[in-house]
Amino acid sequence: MTYPRVLCLGEILFDCLADKPGVSLEEVESWTAYAGGAPANVACALVKLGTEAGFIGAVGGDELGDSLVQVLQEVGVDTRGVQRHPTAPTRQVYVLRNAAGDRAFAGFGKLDTADFADTRLQAAQIPQVLFENAEFLVLGTLELAYPESREAVERAIELAERYDVKIIVDINWRPVFWSNPDEAKAHILKLLKKVDFVKLSDEEAEWLFATTDAGAITYRLDSVEGVLVTAGDKGCGYCLSQNEGKIPAFAVDVEDTTGAGDGFVAGFVRQLCKHGIKNLADPEIAKQIVTYASAVGAMTAMKPGAISAQPTAAEVEAFLYLYKNYPAQHP
Repeated sequence: MTYPRVLCLGEILFDCLADKPGVSLEEVESWTAYAGGAPANVACALVKLGTEAGFIGAVGGDELGDSLVQVLQEVGVDTRGVQRHPTAPTRQVYVLRNAAGDRAFAGFGKLDTADFADTRLQAAQIPQVLFENAEFLVLGTLELAYPESREAVERAIELAERYDVKIIVDINWRPVFWSNPDEAKAHILKLLKKVDFVKLSDEEAEWLFATTDAGAITYRLDSVEGVLVTAGDKGCGYCLSQNEGKIPAFAVDVEDTTGAGDGFVAGFVRQLCKHGIKNLADPEIAKQIVTYASAVGAMTAMKPGAISAQPTAAEVEAFLYLYKNYPAQHP
């Protein structure tokens, strides 16, 4: 039996995107549902890039949950870590887009954020065997907002530490998921003491550390092996094994930024699997890894939806070849 090299733990849900960008919630006439949720997006993107990945999370015992499990299985994601809750529904989140494709979360319909199945992820049901065979664990922070799923995150970290699984966290700060957003910062900072790599947006960096400088954040955290600070069309700053640098963003026609950050994380983890963490000490390899991650993120933003927009490894290589050899032409 084979096991995934990368485990992604957290939420899987349906992003219901407003069909018409640039309108208010009251003006939305129709929505289109896309499978999403940051850790699930990362797992799917990794598989498409050629790295075995498994998803750990909870969905309802409803048709929406069936549909999401089917999406994972069709992509090729290992679903042994998926739990089904008998009464709590599978989460749907409503997403508005502005004219530039940037998104804003508009809530969960008539339900409270704590009513959904993903908040009920059970620590005791996480398969230990997956950690015995994995190399990386990818986490978000949304499941820290709920007591049961927070215990599951803590259990996953405990297993990762026991079996020497490297931990990558994408902050993915979404106030709408927290019943009390004021509690978030303390929980997130506590988590960051136990991880190996941190990816955060420039806004999240300012919120948590009052700086967007990846080197300064690495110094503040002390125990991490790398920090990546993404800033959309302004590019990405990084500090990996004491190699610091900035990568400009790829100029692409953006249709929907949903899942672009998750694509970036998947590209980064894919390259860690390929090159190995020790090779981050080489400044050129560190730069190549971040460039690849940036390409995956940019390509994901060129189409609507998160999972459906993700590129294959061959598509990423072709994209990078075009930019390297024909920089004036956009793929």
